[in-house]
Amino acid sequence: MDGILLLHKPKGMTSHDCVFKVRKLLKMKKVGHTGTLDPDVSGVLPICLGRATKIVEFITAEDKTYVGEVTLGYSTTTEDSSGDIVSEKKVDRVISKSEIEDVFMSLTGEITQTPPMYSAVKVNGKRLYEYARKGIEVERPSRNIHIHELVLLDGKDEYKGDTVSFRFKVTCSKGTYVRTLAVQIGEKLGFPAHMSDLTRISSGNFLINQCISLSEVEQKVQDHTINTCLISIEDALLHLPNVMINDKVAEKVKNGAVLPLPEGFDHILTAQPIAIQSIEKQILAIYQRHPEKNHLIKPIKVLVNNQELI
Repeated sequence: MDGILLLHKPKGMTSHDCVFKVRKLLKMKKVGHTGTLDPDVSGVLPICLGRATKIVEFITAEDKTYVGEVTLGYSTTTEDSSGDIVSEKKVDRVISKSEIEDVFMSLTGEITQTPPMYSAVKVNGKRLYEYARKGIEVERPSRNIHIHELVLLDGKDEYKGDTVSFRFKVTCSKGTYVRTLAVQIGEKLGFPAHMSDLTRISSGNFLINQCISLSEVEQKVQDHTINTCLISIEDALLHLPNVMINDKVAEKVKNGAVLPLPEGFDHILTAQPIAIQSIEKQILAIYQRHPEKNHLIKPIKVLVNNQELI
């Protein structure tokens, strides 16, 4: 079974829990998710099955969209509502809609984030959450991420109270920590803050209304209809430029051969992936421009080789 299962991840489960559950339901080993969602977060979790596990990195690289809620008044160890409170400050003034929108504007575009201690980023061979669980604080590498859009969803003109919450929608690049973004919003407004709710509503071209729940997966496995829910590898990679080749070249591709740069692809950047398709429109491999020989393209992932059935 090859393809992408679009799962609506529930709150309270890790992404790994979901993979384990799907692996058990489908009775297959080759199962992997594309981009971790924290236990407190629900929404779109694409799960790759079989040969589709080879394209995880090309799906993970896509932009994501979330809807969520920021709460001002206290911050937590995990930057979301499940952590212990580390800082408190009552919201002692009225915050206007225009002030929040100005802050959102200032955080749109390329910004710098420092990953939270409770995250999977590795430092000196260990994940940050391993240090955090032992109470060890380590220096964390900052990263540049891109906020494409950050929009206030609430219609109120003013926000007041000891704590203040407001909802937002954000479209952002790979590597963005939305809970850290919530903390940054609070800092710019002058108050400790955390992310009090979050749902991923899209991951690349995959939308939340395409997703099914774990209980629906279980039912479809019992009904032998789970195949009807899968997104093909070809449909999952529609965002990539593609080249169609004949059967003779296809044999070379399946053996991992270097190919001439296709006509009309002079604009392709060195690191940009290119999907190589057979005349039957099956994606055989992912190539990219050769880093040293610009007139050639080289394979970075062969999806079908001569030992596998097409």
